[in-house]
Amino acid sequence: MNLSTALETIRPVDQARMAEIQARIDSQAKPRGSLGRLEEFARRFVAITGREAIRSKRVYTFAGDHGVVEEGVSAFPKEVTPQMVFNFLEGGAAINALARSVGAEVVVVDMGVDHEFEPLPGLELKKVGRGTANFAKGPAMSREQAVQALEAGIELALRCRKSGVDLVGTGDMGIGNTTPSAAIAAVFTGLSVKDVTFRGTGIDDAALANKIRVIETGLKVNAPDPKDPIDVLAKVGGFEIGGIAGLVLGCAAVGLPVVVDGFISTAGAMIASELHPRVRDYIFAAHQSVEIGHSHMLERIGEQPMLDLQMRLGEGTGGALAMGLIESALQALREVKTFADAGVNEGAEQ
Repeated sequence: MNLSTALETIRPVDQARMAEIQARIDSQAKPRGSLGRLEEFARRFVAITGREAIRSKRVYTFAGDHGVVEEGVSAFPKEVTPQMVFNFLEGGAAINALARSVGAEVVVVDMGVDHEFEPLPGLELKKVGRGTANFAKGPAMSREQAVQALEAGIELALRCRKSGVDLVGTGDMGIGNTTPSAAIAAVFTGLSVKDVTFRGTGIDDAALANKIRVIETGLKVNAPDPKDPIDVLAKVGGFEIGGIAGLVLGCAAVGLPVVVDGFISTAGAMIASELHPRVRDYIFAAHQSVEIGHSHMLERIGEQPMLDLQMRLGEGTGGALAMGLIESALQALREVKTFADAGVNEGAEQ
């Protein structure tokens, strides 16, 4: 499925079906609305998938390097990106631990790491290039590369549908990738770069001021068009951000819910949502990142975070935790008895 076909395939989620599920929840032996957002998670998942239980969960951690790192925007060198990819593949990273806790598979996707990987179990080789160009000096990638990244993500969504994966999560790894994510946030929200840019891996005040200047320069040099999301991705984005955007688009096209992790993943989700407004019907926003631009990004795509745990790691860690909440919500839907079945006086519980 190419990009244009995916965009033509996306349909809104059936609101009548969601209302039916909510009516069933309201008949359960508890005060109406007392499970709060868990009720939302259950009705949305069932309306999207037609299923009341999750057969399989998968987190895709997209990896890529960024030419803008040469401007001193990160506390870590780009050599860390391939090192972390190997750690993911060995099962030793935070995403591996948290995914195991909820029974989710982790798949790493090489979208643009500046390293040539051999084929390895758990690794998808989708490399568009060995890192993006420095967007402070010109476009991060060509438009053709942006489309290639998007279509790589769409393909992964199709595979999930065919292999019985019912819940998909996004994650990221790429030294310097909060910089393009903040640039994308600034373009689509219309806010100043300062209002959406924070410390990423933990840079100090001087480095943060430099990071803001670099992004401002990149936006001035490239003039990305907010009405053309592919142009924004090409001018100031990243290969892994494009892959995430494609996965989110693809999930919407094939009718799969997608749990979007933090700041970088939400940059990808913004690209997808700007390409098609109904994409947001399929998004579960996993958590609120401490990156200051994240809340503005979530507001733009019309999503509320499921969790706020002061996290800022990425990798898909928040998404894995959120998957557990969706699973719990579905278990409550299946197992909580109705007032009638439980022999409880309904009036006494309201």
